[in-house]
Amino acid sequence: MAKLDQFQKSVDGLRAAIPELKGVLLASTEGLPIAHSLSNGTDPARMAAMAAAASSLGRRVSDTLHAGAFEEISVAGNDGQIFLYSAGNKGVLAVLGPAGCNAGLVHLEARGLAKEIGEQFN
Repeated sequence: MAKLDQFQKSVDGLRAAIPELKGVLLASTEGLPIAHSLSNGTDPARMAAMAAAASSLGRRVSDTLHAGAFEEISVAGNDGQIFLYSAGNKGVLAVLGPAGCNAGLVHLEARGLAKEIGEQFN
């Protein structure tokens, strides 16, 4: 199976594992969408660019504060939450959930997937 097909299968699997999610997107660190499952007409190119930018900022903050390698960042708003995970040196996994979603379940499922994807990127 081609890598892109495998990445899409992984994204679809995460979305199926947590039905309350609004979307899942895998982007390159350059801000290009690789695989996605988004609802509500979210533009994958725009989401990928924002995920890469936030990930880049997270990496800079981690470096500046000597907190080690960047692993994840989350943003909470009134209507939803966004979880961003480092997927190796070349990828960012973005998970979009509704406000008050089960963050523990998201972390449980997405952390492992991000690590797995990161290994496949290399």
